[in-house]
Amino acid sequence: MASAVLKVAAAGFSRCSRAAILRGHSTTAPLRRGVPGSLWKLGKLNHVAIAVPDMEKATALYRDVLGATVSEKVPLPEHGVYTVFVELGNTKLELLHPLGEKSPISGFLQKNKSGGMHHICIEVDDITAAVADLKSKNIRTLSAEPQIGAHGKPVMFLHPKDCDGVLVELEEA
Repeated sequence: MASAVLKVAAAGFSRCSRAAILRGHSTTAPLRRGVPGSLWKLGKLNHVAIAVPDMEKATALYRDVLGATVSEKVPLPEHGVYTVFVELGNTKLELLHPLGEKSPISGFLQKNKSGGMHHICIEVDDITAAVADLKSKNIRTLSAEPQIGAHGKPVMFLHPKDCDGVLVELEEA
């Protein structure tokens, strides 16, 4: 009986080992490079945006306490925000603070007094094709057409109710 258990365990182990080796190799390469039958591809994470109630305090945290390189504060009146970018090497954080009475960040901060994650930004190679494809799949957007974002490139925000509760910004790479 013990030898039968050992044979089963050994057989299971060898299968697990093969699976682990195969899995180890497959995770290093993307499973899919684009949406099947699509003319656009999802790229890398560009940034994570954080709404902050005190821009100077937040900037000092990342620059002075954590030692990150941070940009100057830049007003973007067309979006109703001030931005500061925190460089992280593999991506960025975008600190957002309200600019003007109609800032979308004001409403967010009224609900979240301490601030918090506002959105994620993912690059796409063709924003026009991506938006058309996503709209055809009933993913709502927050504007009719892409707008120019903080990096001077076209962006589009996807409705969080269609993206598992996350506000997603697509930015053309």
